[in-house]
Amino acid sequence: MSEKFNMELIDKTFTSYKKGQSFDGVVVLKRDDGVIFNIGGKNDAFIPASDFEDYSQIKIGDRFAVVITKQKNEDGLIEASKSLADALKIANQNAQTLRLGSKFTFVATGVGDGLLSKMGDYKIIVPFDQVSEHYVKNFKSLIGKQFEAVVTEIDKENKQIVASIKLLQEQTRIATEKNFWNIIFINKIVKGKVERIMPYGAFVNVEGVDCFLHISNISYEKINKVEDVLKVGQECQFKVIKVDRENKKVELSLKALLEDPKTTRIKELLVGETYQGEVIKLLQFGAIVKVPNGATGLLHISNCTEDKTKKIYELVKVGDQVQVEVISKDEENQRVSFRLVKEK
Repeated sequence: MSEKFNMELIDKTFTSYKKGQSFDGVVVLKRDDGVIFNIGGKNDAFIPASDFEDYSQIKIGDRFAVVITKQKNEDGLIEASKSLADALKIANQNAQTLRLGSKFTFVATGVGDGLLSKMGDYKIIVPFDQVSEHYVKNFKSLIGKQFEAVVTEIDKENKQIVASIKLLQEQTRIATEKNFWNIIFINKIVKGKVERIMPYGAFVNVEGVDCFLHISNISYEKINKVEDVLKVGQECQFKVIKVDRENKKVELSLKALLEDPKTTRIKELLVGETYQGEVIKLLQFGAIVKVPNGATGLLHISNCTEDKTKKIYELVKVGDQVQVEVISKDEENQRVSFRLVKEK
């Protein structure tokens, strides 16, 4: 008795195609929109023309590898990709060249035994405790992001690579810090980013190293809060004012890059010019006089009178309004000398 025709049994004799599988095959028909590609089994596959780098060079009889991208399209054909197969081949070659300690880049695609990814047919695992030097609150938030890591284990038989982002971060930080201490010096102008603000100052990241900016070195004007001048994330230039290599500490100054208002006021004064001033302090040998723009200078007793027996308090008192002439000024050392101009 003849065996009954069984379509289901015949279907099982054909290869079952799944998305992501790789096959070798041959081009059997070229159309304007793509090629029909025979990979054996029940159905041919379709590869869009856009999948090829130069579709004009493709011809019937060409053989190459493809990756299944869709089990069945609107025409009932399996869809495949040559470009994905080419990329997979390169990825596998790259994975096979990796050695312990090798650095490589990957994009996180999932979370399982750790942070997961793929390199060709190789599975990449970064254990959770090797993801970062810093605390990670939500590992799923890292999916889709690109990382650089170093290989710590390779299992070629099972095509698995274990890697560490943390170890590479540590290696990079150590190298960065070593370079930093080789090039840092007092009076150097550096660019830094404000990382943390404290009541007494701020910590500034300069080339990966935390440096300290005291509140007193932010401005010549008195400020109540660091936040009145600086914000977290703000980038500025700073001047290095102290380097302690033994204790790995660097102090910065923002105001050192600004002109001292006292110097600015002295610059405004003209030698030989007369100004109305106010006596604000008496000294044994003279008086300190403040002029309208805020500049102060010394009125030496010898520039008040020729009588060497006179005392300064006999000539002027605190609060007196006096006419003074600028006889000299030293902007660098912030000094001004006045001469008393007697009323006619």
